[in-house]
Amino acid sequence: MATPLSAAAFEAALRAEGVTVKEHGNWSTHNRNAIGAWGPAQGVMLHHTAGSNSVSLCRTGMAGLPGPLCVAVIAKDGTVHLVGYGRTNHAGRGSTAAYNAVRNGTTIPSRPGSDAVDGNAHFYGFEIENLGNGRDPYPDAQLVAVEKIAAAVCRAHGWGAGRVIGHKEWTTRKIDPTFSMPAMRTRIAKRLTKTASGGNASGGSGTPAVTYEPFPGAAFFAAGRRSAVITAMGRRLVAEGCGRYEVGPGPSWTAADRRSYAAWQHKLGYSGTDADGIPGRVSWAKLRVPRI
Repeated sequence: MATPLSAAAFEAALRAEGVTVKEHGNWSTHNRNAIGAWGPAQGVMLHHTAGSNSVSLCRTGMAGLPGPLCVAVIAKDGTVHLVGYGRTNHAGRGSTAAYNAVRNGTTIPSRPGSDAVDGNAHFYGFEIENLGNGRDPYPDAQLVAVEKIAAAVCRAHGWGAGRVIGHKEWTTRKIDPTFSMPAMRTRIAKRLTKTASGGNASGGSGTPAVTYEPFPGAAFFAAGRRSAVITAMGRRLVAEGCGRYEVGPGPSWTAADRRSYAAWQHKLGYSGTDADGIPGRVSWAKLRVPRI
């Protein structure tokens, strides 16, 4: 089970994936968490707005359905408007079979079953600006943004593209989004084979080599660890104005490294336990440690 990303980590993940972001008001604390649980996070759910004035409507909601209605709205020009964060009124109840398929990474059923699971508790909800009439186009810039936001969340959690579901795959009550979800998952899966900065994750022949050191995992950063990766990380922290070293940086993981990395996390907007000085996948990607 996955704890949802903090708002700061979520925004950092989007920006690391190259998403154009616009923040609206107190989006990071605007949610429906007081109504019920937010988490464990199981996946990403895509919707279309089926109307105009989408950003303000998704932020404020409507009579009988208070906002936010999603965490972000993806405009036709590819801009991702952050309108809320946490539990939002986007999914409603849906199929247990679909829920289990997403959670287990298996094939999503071709037709959802009865509505039984509270999707608002378990999915990051994104609204895609579209009339939903089957004729209104999805511009390429918008589809690229959809691909990027889904990949960003999946990458941050270590999920595959099978964690991305359309509202129409969640419940028989809905038809959104009006594009092929299998095709979109294929796009997302392809993006996930590359680093967030655009390199090929495997460094295979005929493709751009990975420029930056891949995230070695949080457990790597433990007392007694000695590696050239730690030296390279420390040099990048110093370059970012976050160095808290009296001597070094050097190859051994020390309290000074942890203080320096905590300064980097604070610079990215993290706080509390999200700024404890232990590297995480998203903040590591943003630091861009040169490949050793």
